[in-house]
Amino acid sequence: MKLATIRTADGTRAVRLDGETLVDLGYADLGELFAEADWQAKAAAASGTTHPVEGADFAPVVPNPSKVICVGHNYTNHIKEMGRELPNYPTLFPKFAETLLGAGDDIVKPAETEAFDWEVELAVVIGKAVRRADEQQAADAIAGFTVMNDISVRDWQFRTIEWTQGKIWEASTPVGPYVVTPDEVGGVRPALEVKTTVDGQVMQQDDTGTLLFDPVFLVQYISTVITLQPGDIIATGTPAGVGNARDPKVFLLPGQTVVTEIAGLGACTNKVVEG
Repeated sequence: MKLATIRTADGTRAVRLDGETLVDLGYADLGELFAEADWQAKAAAASGTTHPVEGADFAPVVPNPSKVICVGHNYTNHIKEMGRELPNYPTLFPKFAETLLGAGDDIVKPAETEAFDWEVELAVVIGKAVRRADEQQAADAIAGFTVMNDISVRDWQFRTIEWTQGKIWEASTPVGPYVVTPDEVGGVRPALEVKTTVDGQVMQQDDTGTLLFDPVFLVQYISTVITLQPGDIIATGTPAGVGNARDPKVFLLPGQTVVTEIAGLGACTNKVVEG
C-alpha cells in the first residue's frame, strides 16, 4: 500500500492511494492510523471519501511524530567525501515535528545562513511500539518507507562538534509524499535508487542497498536506547554528493527547485524561497 496524509478544507486526513485516487481511511493522519494495532487491515479495507491525486496538498506523512531520529555517516561514499573513517556504530541526532514539511511545500531559506544544503534520505516509519527489539521484532515494527530531504544549515552545523543546531531549523525538512509498505519495495531491507536534483542537475545518486547500517539494524539499535512509537521516523542517512563536500562548495539558493526522490516511493519537489 501507499499511504499519505493530505491537507483538506476540513483538516488533515490519512489516505490510501488507489490508482489516481486518494481514499480517506477515517483517521486525521497516518500517525493516528499507525497507533491502531490492526492498522494494515483497516487501511486496506477503508472506503471513505475520495480525493484526486492531482492537486493534492501533501502534509508530512506523520505531522506530529513523537520523535525523528536521524543517522549520519551511513553511505560509504558520503563518509569518504566528508573525510571520515567508517563508524563502528550509527551516528544519531534528533529532529522535531516543527522541522517537517510536506512533499510539495516551499522551503524557506533562513536569513541566518549562506550554507543551505540538500540530503536525500530513505526514511523508516514505525508502525508499532517496540523496545529492545530483536531482528524479527524490528522488521515487524517497520510500517513502511518514505522520502526525506534532511536539509542542513552547514555553517550552524559545524559551529560545534555536535550537529543538532544545523539540523533542526523550523519548517526545513520535506518528508513524503507516501509511506510505502515493505511488500511493495522488496522487503524491510530495500535496494532502491536514491537521487537529488537541483534545477534538473543530478547532485546525488546511489542505492539504499549500500547502507552501512540497514533499516532493521537501526530499529534494533535505536529501540535499545528508547521506545520507538507508532509514527516515529528514522532517517537512514544520505549518500555522496552534498553541496558542502564539493570543491567549490555549492548551496541552495532562493528560486531553485530541489527534488529528492527514491524509486518506488516518490519524490519531494520543493522550491527554495527567501527567508
